[in-house]
Order: sequence, then structure tokens, then C-alpha cells
Amino acid sequence: MAEQLRHLLFVLNPVSGDIDKDELETTVRQTCTEHGRTAVFWHTTGEDDLEKLTQYLAGHPYDAVFAAGGDGTVKLVGEALLTTDSVLGILPMGSGNGLSKDLHIPQDTDEALELIWHHEVRAIDTLRVNGHFSAHLADLGFNALVVKKFCDGDTRGPGAYVRIALAEYGDYEPLRYRIETDEEVVETDAFMLTIANANTFGSNVVINPNSRIDDGKFEICLVAPFPAGAAPGLLYRLYTQAFDDSDYTRRLSCHRAAISVPGQKKALVQVDGEPLELELPITVEISPQSLRVLTPRQG
Repeated sequence: MAEQLRHLLFVLNPVSGDIDKDELETTVRQTCTEHGRTAVFWHTTGEDDLEKLTQYLAGHPYDAVFAAGGDGTVKLVGEALLTTDSVLGILPMGSGNGLSKDLHIPQDTDEALELIWHHEVRAIDTLRVNGHFSAHLADLGFNALVVKKFCDGDTRGPGAYVRIALAEYGDYEPLRYRIETDEEVVETDAFMLTIANANTFGSNVVINPNSRIDDGKFEICLVAPFPAGAAPGLLYRLYTQAFDDSDYTRRLSCHRAAISVPGQKKALVQVDGEPLELELPITVEISPQSLRVLTPRQG
């Protein structure tokens, strides 16, 4: 049964996606007023947003807090809500919107707003990657490099991501990783290594098929170095939920892990779309069902 959500906060990222945020505020305010809800808006600035939002929420309780932006905004709001009784809502407005897609949240704004009164509250797992909060996916290797180049650039959208990936692919040198989990120890070369709490990148690449975001486990998904001629087949499998069918892929399921790169002290890691330079080894720990999220009703 849906919780009665009356007092709502909308956290807006003014630079995510290509959506007019002034028009969005008007739409949200009108929709909430028509349904007897109150809407308050809080804008990110890119400077100490987590600290400021956490302090604000400590003195202003809301029934639900909506992240209106991309995966970075969802990450921000999700972490700020861990110490509150509020539930996370998502208005997908970024370039990828990966977590919202995994949770089957409508990508249309009007439809996503309907979750205020027609919803199911689902408790999902979250991760700590070297202490950094993650609700979706983190990775090392090729994709982390592309994400950093994307974030450093001036152009947004899937097209910009693809252009960067194509430009970087030819010169990229895979790394060797040592992975110690509570189940096994693996040392292997990898083109990319994904720490997956969920299933799908915002680009609709299914890196972790048939996994659950609330099962108390996460997966480490490895893509081994592959010849150029194998790329089309590998991409096809990644877009058709057939990750496990390739000779170049492998998944490890675990509750905790430590990842190192022999001979290196730091590594570039993207965490829910945020590129970070982190000390090695990268430690990953899971917090089962630690974040409540508004999702469509099942069945």
C-alpha cells in the first residue's frame, strides 16, 4: 500500500541533461498543488552539496525527497537520506539515469511524478567504495576513463559518451587486477571491472543480468581484453542481457571485496557517474536494504 506523501522536497541539478529547470519547477509545483501536496525546491551548486543538503534535511523533515537530475544527483540525495526517515524519489533528467531504469521508474517527468500517489516503497542495498556511497554501479578501467573525459567535457548526452569511447578505445591499455572477496581470490587482466549493485548502465548496457538490488550481495563484472574483431559480438551480448555468454566476461558474487592493481598506489574509479582518484586497494562493502526508494507498483 502506498504511503501518504504530502510534504515533498525536490533537489534540482541545474546543469544535468537538456531540460529547462524553470519549466520543471512550474510543472512540479502545479502538479503537486492539484493533488494537495506541497513542493519545496533545493538547488545544487557543486560546492559541498552533500554537507549542505544533510544539514538542511536535519532541520526540515520531508515525507519524500526527489532527486531531479542524473545519477550524480541521485547519489547525492540517496546518501543524504541514509540518516533520515524520508524516502527517495527520482525524476530522471540526466544523460544516463541508470538507477531509475533499473528500478523501472518512468523516464517521462509527468509519469515519474505520479509515483507520489501511486507507488511502492522498496528498500534497496547500497555500497561503500573506499567509503564513498554508491547506490548503482562503480567501475575501474576503460569505462571509468570515458566517464572522466565525459565529465570534463562541455557536451552532454549519449552521443558525446560514444564519441569519447571510440576515441579512447584504440590507445587504451588494460590493467591487471587482484580481487579478494569473501568467496575467492582472482588475479586477472581486464579491459574494465564493474562493481555492480544493479543491472544496467544508463546506456542500456546490461553488465549484471539477473541480479537483484536488494539481495544483500553485489557482483564484480569483468570484461577481459578482447581483439577488435570480437567487439561487435561482445557489444551485442551486453545489449541483449547475455553478458555471461561471452568468452571475455566473468562475474564474481560477494558481500565484500578488496581490489588492487599490482604496482599502482591509486586508481581512477567512477562511482555512480562521478570520477574519483582513489587509494588502492579499493574496498567495497554492502549495506543491505539501507535506502528506501519510490518505485512503480508491482503486479
